[in-house]
Amino acid sequence: MTDEGAIVVERAVAPTDDVRALIGELDAELAAGYEPEQRHGLALDAIFQPRVRFFVARLDGAAVGCGGVALLDGFAEFKRMYVRPAARGRGVADALAARLEAEARAVGYTVLRLETGIDQRAAMRFYERSGFRACEAFEPYASMPPASIVTSLFYEKRLP
Repeated sequence: MTDEGAIVVERAVAPTDDVRALIGELDAELAAGYEPEQRHGLALDAIFQPRVRFFVARLDGAAVGCGGVALLDGFAEFKRMYVRPAARGRGVADALAARLEAEARAVGYTVLRLETGIDQRAAMRFYERSGFRACEAFEPYASMPPASIVTSLFYEKRLP
């Protein structure tokens, strides 16, 4: 039994039905606004590699969001952040971001980065409210053809 409105963020170590559904919804949302070469989300199998920690957020027991943090050379990168529309505005993204930051911090990272699309206005507001600031393209994006990142925005946050 959980409190009404309780958010639980749990690690996903395999591509469960909930993970597949959430990633599918995210991919469909992004496909509606961006060309294939402009979508840079990790493939499902890449989410479950050793350098990525992936989580599912549950609200009242139902899977409503997901996100991962890739532990890269010199920085950690948020990947595949998504909250179902019906659950937005209820603290799910905050809970996911806090967990991803905690994961990065626990293994010694002090820099978080992310890439998002120019039409993801709610995401941009969320990241800016969460302390992220616009930055230049970083690798691997900086080496991509300009057409692949013309719809991308890049953000960075320093962890205390």
